[in-house]
Amino acid sequence: MGNGNAAMPKDPVMLLSFINMKLRDQYASLDALCDDIEADRGEIEEKLAGINYRYDAEANQFV
Repeated sequence: MGNGNAAMPKDPVMLLSFINMKLRDQYASLDALCDDIEADRGEIEEKLAGINYRYDAEANQFV
């Protein structure tokens, strides 16, 4: 029941906020979020690495 990734922000800072909110409120992991919204995990991680954020699986957030 994915809704595609058309709604994902293009700006990395906005993307960070969007992804962390989804992880906090709806998903137990980055993989679950990506599967549901049909997003490319590598692309998300690459964009957020560009602003010095990495996924912390234990915290289930980009930090």
